[in-house]
Amino acid sequence: MTAKLTGSLREAPATVPALAAVALFVLWATDQAGYPVTHWAPGGLIVLILLGMGIGLIRLRPAEMPTPVRVALGAMIAYTALSFMSILWAAVPGDAWEGANRTLLYLLVFALFACWRQRGVGAALLLVIWTLALIVLAAVDLLHVNGASGSHLQEMIPGGRLDYPTGYPNANAAQWLMAFWPAVLLARSERLPWGIRGLLAGGAVLLAEVALLSQSRGSLYATPVMLVLVFALLPRRIRTFALLVPVAGGVAAAAPSVLKVGDHLTKGAVRASSVHGAVTSTFVAAIAVGLVVALAAAIESRSIASTATRGRLRTGIGALAVAALIAVLAVGLLAAGNPVTRIEHGWDSFKGGYGETASTGSHLVSGLGSNRYDFYRVALDEFVAHPVVGIGADNFQQQYLARGRSDETPHYPHSVELRTLTQTGLVGALLALVGLAAALLAAARALRGPDPLGGAVAAAALAGFGYWVVHGSFDWFWEFAGLGAPAFAMLGIACALAPGREPAARSTAGRPALLRRALLAAGLLVALAAAASLAAPWLSQLQVESAARIWTKAPQAAYARLRQAAKLNPLSDEAYLVAGSIALRYGETAYADREFARALSRAPGDAYATLERGAIASARGERSAALRLLGHAVALDPRDGLAREALAVVRAGHRINPDELNRSILLKARQLA
Repeated sequence: MTAKLTGSLREAPATVPALAAVALFVLWATDQAGYPVTHWAPGGLIVLILLGMGIGLIRLRPAEMPTPVRVALGAMIAYTALSFMSILWAAVPGDAWEGANRTLLYLLVFALFACWRQRGVGAALLLVIWTLALIVLAAVDLLHVNGASGSHLQEMIPGGRLDYPTGYPNANAAQWLMAFWPAVLLARSERLPWGIRGLLAGGAVLLAEVALLSQSRGSLYATPVMLVLVFALLPRRIRTFALLVPVAGGVAAAAPSVLKVGDHLTKGAVRASSVHGAVTSTFVAAIAVGLVVALAAAIESRSIASTATRGRLRTGIGALAVAALIAVLAVGLLAAGNPVTRIEHGWDSFKGGYGETASTGSHLVSGLGSNRYDFYRVALDEFVAHPVVGIGADNFQQQYLARGRSDETPHYPHSVELRTLTQTGLVGALLALVGLAAALLAAARALRGPDPLGGAVAAAALAGFGYWVVHGSFDWFWEFAGLGAPAFAMLGIACALAPGREPAARSTAGRPALLRRALLAAGLLVALAAAASLAAPWLSQLQVESAARIWTKAPQAAYARLRQAAKLNPLSDEAYLVAGSIALRYGETAYADREFARALSRAPGDAYATLERGAIASARGERSAALRLLGHAVALDPRDGLAREALAVVRAGHRINPDELNRSILLKARQLA
């Protein structure tokens, strides 16, 4: 195996920089899934450097890339360019820049993993290392939770739903389940050592149970969809079924104790004893399944059974799989009852919001009640109003504040498809579809390729990417770089395994020296522009966060850092908003008003800055200005009770105290948190 690996690295040296990117993905997985810009922006610079090293040292020869991969890469480049162009028409240019930069990150990741052809061994190395690293991380997190107590335990499992380490239960579940599917599909491959297969199978149980601790309804609905896709589209169904039997058995054995953590609370808090029981059950089930699969894999690797015997075994397993499918469908129909009634009830609960969510029992089976129906309604309305190129990358929040009906203030539409339609329009949707179709075509060729291990790795990588797409269809996972980047890396791995053109004989003449220099200069300029685009908002955010830490002790130093932040990111209004808020705390209303006015010059539709300027105008006795500003604040966010109350106070002939208003804003923020 070592000799094969060494040979594969010689034939596909791009595996080395790709391994460095894998290490970055694992690092993101340990903390908020790479969500903060201060995490993913410097990571984007690292990926850019790795890609540059690959181009410079390994040589990129586009003519040798499969045509579908080139088409996919071109479509992604065009989509990224459209995202940057959307800054021009976005209502909040700073958010559009951040959204475009995140898209740039995914482009860089895909290019790093897809542009150089891979061998099965090298691709397996990449995917196995990432999957095993996630398994180890899940185990460490379980032990961490098991050792926690008191308030620390409640912070990690608030309301009985594990949100550690991502900070969002649904993202938590997705992070583990994105690795679950590659673990399962790699563990079925006889081309891997039996010990690795056992580790992957046991790890799949561990990943599933940790995901279950988050009680994500999205994962509950995404999993059966994934099962259908895996069995309908991926080859070697009998081996998949044979591997899923022990894995499903292990998951089912530990699931009752895992679900008990969130379903049996004491005054809304989890019990430490329930957590201990869940952790113990999970490790026992994972170890048992790992040993069973490892033993079976070892027997298989030494088996000398005849072809006829193997055929009979496959036939028997196939018959068992069909019987299991019939049994599952029958049990499902009996449990669901009348399917028409069930669908109608599901639709009603989906439209009804959180009020239609069951208040007792497991969160997993509490229905479809949430505010997503309202998010999607606003997103579709915005698409209809701006169908060609959309409203701009990551520019959903202002539109929802003005047109939404719930008390939530979502930044994103909670769907990767609606994000594409709403924010980049039909043009963006067409580019995304072309890029995805081309990448999937390349991956399909890899599945049918001559390398059996490469086909197995391509199937596993596609499954990981597929889970991100399916679950991300009704959640905001595009914005978690720690989820999106590994997803595009897995898609890139599947593309890199596609059979490509044989290296053509290089012409002795080559390109003219002038053309080579022009291409090199253009490439360097694009790389520098990408680096500057990623670095500026990151450095700006560091200054904002630094100011937020020191303003109570050194307000002037905080102001200076915020001024620097505003210069580093000339599109964002955040530095001015923070400066204005600090100034109000010190009673510097003139300075605060000036900072809020600067914020509005960058984002004219900011409801918070408009409200604060209205309150300051009222405190100064400028009634007409206060009425105009507060009326505009109410129009920007009609459901903001504080803005409506402030407007009513001014209309009644009274003045607003900005200090009291800000105390109310802070209290409201704490209640929503």
